[in-house]
Amino acid sequence: MFQKVLIVEDHEGMNYSMQVTLENLGIKHDFKNYVFYCDDALSRIRKAKAENNPYELLITDLSFNDDFPKQQITDGTQLIKVVKEIQPDIKIIVFSSEGRLSEAQILFENFNIDGFVPKGRGDVQDLKSAIQAIFDNKKYISANLKKILNEKIYHFEQLDIAILTLLAKGIPQKNMQDYLENMNIRPNSLGSIEKKLKKMREALEFQNNPQLIAYCKDRKII
Repeated sequence: MFQKVLIVEDHEGMNYSMQVTLENLGIKHDFKNYVFYCDDALSRIRKAKAENNPYELLITDLSFNDDFPKQQITDGTQLIKVVKEIQPDIKIIVFSSEGRLSEAQILFENFNIDGFVPKGRGDVQDLKSAIQAIFDNKKYISANLKKILNEKIYHFEQLDIAILTLLAKGIPQKNMQDYLENMNIRPNSLGSIEKKLKKMREALEFQNNPQLIAYCKDRKII
């Protein structure tokens, strides 16, 4: 069984439950292997690797509350990307309240994660099953994740695609009007752009624009 596991979770009660789960599996755990922030997690992983005692498994949430001091890495997706660049062979489980299969698929395909467990009823046993399966060199997609699959269909219009393409290129929303004007695309006011992005996020149940962009890139919409 894994002997060195890092938990990244900013809700203390949930983290305690995860620690108990690890102990029940015979995995020794202490406060050094539990962090609230993604920046701290990255520092621990770098330090462990430099000391030739790397972490075997990373368990991380996707969403973290804004806090002080300001963090450079603010969500689990960013953390996974950087960690995989530093230590490609580390095993990763996403343990998140995010419950859509589409989000899990993006993480499996783009970042080669090993397991995805949604928080909710039965999540303790689900997490145990994920850890055991991954230790046995298997990928794990929670059955609970499959059950709640109910993807909404969204028809992407010309304006939607143009806005997402500009956003993916790093163009700030406040500067998009001139670009859209040159493409003869209307409406193109800042208010219209913000409303469009909000409509897309809500329809596809994404929390932020990077998730929306990743979804569209994955499906070659942009």
